[in-house]
Amino acid sequence: MRRTRSKPRDDWAEKVETHGLAFHRTAHPEHLTRPYWDESVHYVFEMDEVLALEEVVEELHRMCLEVVEHVVSTGRYNVLGIPDWVAPLIEESWRRRDPHLYGRFDLRYDGDGPAKLLEYNADTPTALVESSIVQWFWLQDVFPEDDQWNSIHERLVDRWKRMAADLAPGPTHFAWTNGDETGEEVMTIAYMQQTAEEAGIPGMAIAMEDIGWHSGRERFLDLDENEIRTLCKLYPWEWIVSEPFGRNIPGAPTAWIEPIWKMVLSNKALLVLLWELFPGHPNLLPTYLNTPSNLTSYVQKPLLGREGASMRIVTPDGNEQRTQGEYGAEGFVFQEFCALPEFDGEHPVLGAWVVEDESAGLGIRETSGLITDDTSSFVPHRIPL
Repeated sequence: MRRTRSKPRDDWAEKVETHGLAFHRTAHPEHLTRPYWDESVHYVFEMDEVLALEEVVEELHRMCLEVVEHVVSTGRYNVLGIPDWVAPLIEESWRRRDPHLYGRFDLRYDGDGPAKLLEYNADTPTALVESSIVQWFWLQDVFPEDDQWNSIHERLVDRWKRMAADLAPGPTHFAWTNGDETGEEVMTIAYMQQTAEEAGIPGMAIAMEDIGWHSGRERFLDLDENEIRTLCKLYPWEWIVSEPFGRNIPGAPTAWIEPIWKMVLSNKALLVLLWELFPGHPNLLPTYLNTPSNLTSYVQKPLLGREGASMRIVTPDGNEQRTQGEYGAEGFVFQEFCALPEFDGEHPVLGAWVVEDESAGLGIRETSGLITDDTSSFVPHRIPL
């Protein structure tokens, strides 16, 4: 693994917008001189590295599924701050094996030691368009003879094809929130709809705020009062169950993508349970619930935080850094501090994608600071052949 410079394409901004990255100007703070999509640099991996990382990702995913089974079998929903009334829904969904689609592991990796899991975005992962489409077209334009760890698009389409037989007749609704001011979520869910339609599944876009409930029919409806039989949403489960309509979920036959059992995985207490079930695993960092335990340097993360908000870092030299935010009401995890690797003053985080249960590709975000947040930039990668 190495970081190298490359000449940006003359019309790179227009190209990335054509490929779906319409939010690269709006989702990135305006005062930053560095663009969100930065192809002036990229990372180079050897094929043996990628093959080894693929194995790590799939092993981590298997371990995460074991955590779900553990929580459902033991009823330890309190560790995750999951409401009591939601627990039976998770158990039923897990026991039915409600199909899941995708997720993104965030890894610390420097090309030398073992990759370390920082967190798992299993319910509403973003950076999908960049990882799947935009960097692939960059590769074709700039390094057409090389390869890339990237079969995300093909795997998504194939997964939809295999799920199609189990989906209810009629269109699948694809939902985002009107609270998204950048357009990132709209473009991400639109891309997800595209992959489903390529698989032969008709789609219909809808804002979460436009979903209604018909008390007589006991169904969720769209604006045309059509029943929503299948809903693929880029909207967190913890938000859904905290809203008034969330209480109607048990009585409605709607199929959800991602399924509600993924609430177990989209919660940073997952990191605590992983360390408890697999202590000393080389790809895990020691992590504890609501206490640093014996850790002298650590990252304090809210159970349901996003974009690096509401975090606190205590480094080995005793320095402390905090980020703003309003997360943390449900509690915090304390994860051993493991400094991100440094390449030319920047710190990359590897976002390794899974589709269903298989490794699918890689997206890299890097920042000059200690925390990957909305100031970070996305950079492409390649594998020389």
